[in-house]
Amino acid sequence: MYVCNCNGIREREVRAAIDAGARKPAHIFAHAKCEAQCARCVCDMRRMIQDNRQAMALAAE
Repeated sequence: MYVCNCNGIREREVRAAIDAGARKPAHIFAHAKCEAQCARCVCDMRRMIQDNRQAMALAAE
């Protein structure tokens, strides 16, 4: 599934960027070697980052 239609960034690419240390959408765009265009995807990226943080916190318990 595409998260960012403007840049063609797929969900698996976003997850790979997060796993590589992305902590905000700007890091995900840098990982994909592009820049935000319309920024509609930013909320979804933030949600994915937050979901990952929560999952890691639960795993650490």
